Amino acid sequence: MYELVQAAGNSYYIQSPAKIGLVKLNDTEVCLIDSGSDKDAGRKVRQILDANHWKLKAIYNTHSNADHIGGNRYLQGQAGCRIYAPGIECDFTRHTILEPAFLYGGYPCKDLRHKFLLAQESDAEPLTEKVLPEGFEMISLPGHFFDMAGFRTPDDVVYLADCLSSRETLDKYQIGFIYDVGAYLRTLEMVQTMKAKLFVPAHAAAAEDVSELAQYNIDKVKEIGEKILDICGEPLCFEMILKRLFAEYGLTMNFEQYALVGSTVRSYLSWLKDGGRLNAVFEENMLLWQRA
Repeated sequence: MYELVQAAGNSYYIQSPAKIGLVKLNDTEVCLIDSGSDKDAGRKVRQILDANHWKLKAIYNTHSNADHIGGNRYLQGQAGCRIYAPGIECDFTRHTILEPAFLYGGYPCKDLRHKFLLAQESDAEPLTEKVLPEGFEMISLPGHFFDMAGFRTPDDVVYLADCLSSRETLDKYQIGFIYDVGAYLRTLEMVQTMKAKLFVPAHAAAAEDVSELAQYNIDKVKEIGEKILDICGEPLCFEMILKRLFAEYGLTMNFEQYALVGSTVRSYLSWLKDGGRLNAVFEENMLLWQRA
């Protein structure tokens, strides 16, 4: 773990729970794509930088989930580097309480205020094409989170952030986190047609071709949508839908799963309702969902 792997030319990645991209900008300076989950991850990245006599110039965050920005503050404090994050992700990176608050739908209890959902805040700036290194391309990858972005380097290596989950992860956890289901499906369809020398997803193996994996992710999203429609054959409240979905997939409820999967299921309900496949009615001061 935390092994430096050369993808192609000056493009590398650090093998970690959420892969960290590293690109040499010249003989002495590098930039990172994400920074790992916490201060300890930041320390391990710094050890790699020191061992290669590299100076960290900037961190380009793909999105603001805690496992991607957790090393920001430590590395910025050590190296004085700039940090950039796209769109709304910049605000979440600067004000990290927004992630658990968004997931929970209110002020998060302390069971949700930990490093896996609440990273340390860092001094991020808006990510635009103008601040990218020469030859870099920013790729919009919405759906998993608000304004998630990926990057293509001059070596034709594409860092895909969290838009793909591995087969093993999907088979084990079934329901991956999604903010906007429709946007996520469109992102997957776009990624499915992309070509590159190497793709580096954060949570799947690096590969020259990700089309089959993208289809596997698409199929899983659609399967879950159909499962929710089946569950909603009768009018049900959100909590009952969530309970039956957990039972269907053999999942175990805790605060993290309630927040992460619960937020995702609400996104599915919105997607299905906006698509005319699900109706929502208020009865006896309860919001009930039923297949259209």
